[in-house]
Amino acid sequence: MQPFKLTDKQSEANNLLAQIVTHIMLFGGSRSGKTFTLVRAVSLRALKAPKSRHAILRFRFNAVKNSVVLDTFPKVMELCFPGVNYHINKSDWYVEFDNGSQIWFAGLDDKERTEKILGMEFVTLYFNECSQIPYGSIETAITRLAQKAEQMAIDDLPAQQLRPKVYYDCNPPSKAHWTYRIFKEKRHPETKENLAKPDDYVSMQINPLDNTDNLTDGYLDTLKALSSRARKRFMDGDFADATPNALFPEENIDRWRVIDGSVPDFVRVVIAVDPSGSGDEDNADNDAIGICVVGLGTDGNAYPLEDLTVKAGPATWGKIATDAYDRYNADAIIGESNFGGAMVEYVIRTCRARTNFIMVTASRGKAQRAEPFSALYEQGKIRHVGRLNELEDELTAFSTYGYTGANSPNRADALIWALAALFPAIVKSPKKKQENKSDVHNMHHDLGWMG
Repeated sequence: MQPFKLTDKQSEANNLLAQIVTHIMLFGGSRSGKTFTLVRAVSLRALKAPKSRHAILRFRFNAVKNSVVLDTFPKVMELCFPGVNYHINKSDWYVEFDNGSQIWFAGLDDKERTEKILGMEFVTLYFNECSQIPYGSIETAITRLAQKAEQMAIDDLPAQQLRPKVYYDCNPPSKAHWTYRIFKEKRHPETKENLAKPDDYVSMQINPLDNTDNLTDGYLDTLKALSSRARKRFMDGDFADATPNALFPEENIDRWRVIDGSVPDFVRVVIAVDPSGSGDEDNADNDAIGICVVGLGTDGNAYPLEDLTVKAGPATWGKIATDAYDRYNADAIIGESNFGGAMVEYVIRTCRARTNFIMVTASRGKAQRAEPFSALYEQGKIRHVGRLNELEDELTAFSTYGYTGANSPNRADALIWALAALFPAIVKSPKKKQENKSDVHNMHHDLGWMG
């Protein structure tokens, strides 16, 4: 087995980590080596300073357990510190070395566990995947950066106090996110005032192209095939321009995303169709047909499962929708009436005669229909299963001013219809308006079968 060697960019990052500053962020694309580099740095500090305490924090505990404790950390120890003994406590979830140092792992979404961990003092804090973490949680955790730990003497170097450090990493979200405000603009993300010690916050970019020796064949091609927004973030590692007053900020989608496929049982599943209005089989010059699959879990949360949007004629998109209806054993297909009203229902029933079909009609603008679901994303009531990049491109382009994207948001429209079916109370018309028989009210009347 060849001895482990850091990439050139990881070595550059190590030089940055050695600087006499407190706050250091590595940002950049996916699989660039950020997490490996910072877990290694935390482990090295723990081994240098006996009885020191360190914490690696993510927004969700399951994410830090699966991604760091059970994956990255063992790899770091095997490659960088072979022969070093450690014990993982899987009750309280911390690692302890023979020198008495500990690395604790926590998710900031678990209030009880977070309070327990933040009752201790640490000399290192590492916030992993910062795009998912609210800034309020960062400020609270930093108050525990208070442990005094002494680094043992090495060769001719005398023992000395280990300087407290805070590490951060992220796949860069938009420029409205606190990571950009602090590390690029050097301003407090809430007060917008200049940082008191701007030189104490440094960052560097590290991307997949800097880590090619450790990537699987074809991974870069996968990144190149992403949508422009996702490619900018996960391959180029750049912060995106912010959408003013965005309804669906990228960090709200990221924060609750299901990566490991662990979803609850579903009490309802709907397939929503948003038509382009074209009746031609050759639909190459028209808008795509939005088709989205969403399930309502037994936990009360909605899970967008698949974006099946296609640019094709009725025979094709009708089969895609009805195949999904069968595959998911869905409760209904929701279809927006458009350009003739009954076109969608006709297509669906032609492809599959026995289909529970519910027709809805848009009486408000796209942004107005989407806005009621903004708070649900923030609260974690809507959780994307995996990455639905093109759908998310459209969602992040919605603002209180309207839709700012380049093309029609057919994918997002289909998703919104599905969410309206699963959360009917969110968009129910006020009683005083019900006599107007608004289209949304009609949809709720039709959806009475859903209980």
